[in-house]
Amino acid sequence: MTAWLSIPFGVAVSAIWYVTFEIRQRGLLHQRTRSPRETRTFATEAEAKEFARSKLDEGLVVFAGTLNPYLPKQLIPSQRIADWLVEP
Repeated sequence: MTAWLSIPFGVAVSAIWYVTFEIRQRGLLHQRTRSPRETRTFATEAEAKEFARSKLDEGLVVFAGTLNPYLPKQLIPSQRIADWLVEP
């Protein structure tokens, strides 16, 4: 799914998508405590997918979605990331 946004000519595009991923500490993921996370933002879904794919290839747990107030709101949980990455 793609978030469509009408942007007037000459207006800078701000971040629409975010990707959140686990940060490895000392090369290992902590098993008992919640893993710290980092979030990056992107102007396009394609950029977000490319970054998410790279983090998924590193073996990290990845989440993604759209930032408010962009509609339609999308949330891609870690269980659906692989499916989202192959969507056109």
